[in-house]
Amino acid sequence: MMIDRYSIALFLVFSFLVGALDASAGDADPLYRACVAECEKTGCVGGRCFPQCKFPSDGVANDGPWYMQEPLYLKWKQWDCQSDCRYNCMVDREKEREAVGNGPVKYHGKWPFERVFGIQEPASVVFSALNLAMHFHGWLSFFILISYNLPLRQSKKAYYEFATLWHVYGLLSMNSWLWSAVFHSRDVDLTEKLDYSSAVALLGYSLILAILRCFNVRVEAARVMVAAPFLAFVTTHILYLNFYAFDYGWNMKVCVVMGVAQLLIWAIWAGVTRHPYRWKCWVVVIGGGLAMLLEIYDFPPYQGFFDAHAIWHATTIPLTYLWWSFIRDDAQFRTSILHRKAD
Repeated sequence: MMIDRYSIALFLVFSFLVGALDASAGDADPLYRACVAECEKTGCVGGRCFPQCKFPSDGVANDGPWYMQEPLYLKWKQWDCQSDCRYNCMVDREKEREAVGNGPVKYHGKWPFERVFGIQEPASVVFSALNLAMHFHGWLSFFILISYNLPLRQSKKAYYEFATLWHVYGLLSMNSWLWSAVFHSRDVDLTEKLDYSSAVALLGYSLILAILRCFNVRVEAARVMVAAPFLAFVTTHILYLNFYAFDYGWNMKVCVVMGVAQLLIWAIWAGVTRHPYRWKCWVVVIGGGLAMLLEIYDFPPYQGFFDAHAIWHATTIPLTYLWWSFIRDDAQFRTSILHRKAD
């Protein structure tokens, strides 16, 4: 779905603009800081000791032979001594706060989540995976519709001139949700950059697709002229984020402009052309906008799992289904018109 990734881009830059300020109320707590400092020295918190505290960040044992290596699953997750100390000190501190009637606070820009099998934000991971599955279902059903169920030209090409563009959109969407799931599984520099980059790439491509479809640009030369400046800008922006400066504020401005532009284009086009399935387009646009209220009304995770962001991920699942339904309907509607003209 297109609107879900607009929302994702807007959310990511907002949440991590906040998260970049590494001085939340929780990690500023002297008791929490003392707990982490003690844990990093002893490798233990409240009787719980962590073997990875014997390993530095390179995974080689500090006090053992060279063949003692950190377990592979811990290497992949990068749960080092500091990460485990922070997590367990956070858990203990939150229990103490709850005992005296205080609510949860953020630590290092994030709410306190419960890990499940080493996964940092399990609910967001599950919902990201479901969004990925929904995009796969939508793209596959679109592929079957175009290739087998709708009439083809004598050249064996589809009547629907935008089919290839939607195929690329489907692949970029699935790629973006894949890295969203990985990033919520473990927030490290690499997964953060992959998540941001894939989301920005999808957002930029979606803007191009919105312009080409809504303005009915069918000539290849004209498509190249429209797409070239956007592709150049998006590529430069991704390179800037990854290799020069990870500027959350600048990324937010870029994503907001591209996202709002697309929403306006789709909403206005559906109304002006009186598309027979315009209601689906409008529901997706309005639904995505309302879902963003969950990001404005930020709240701590219920039972340590379901925060505003996780619930917002859940709301994009039905919107994704409806958006791909609209894409299929548009393909059928456009094909019926062109097929009648060809006859």
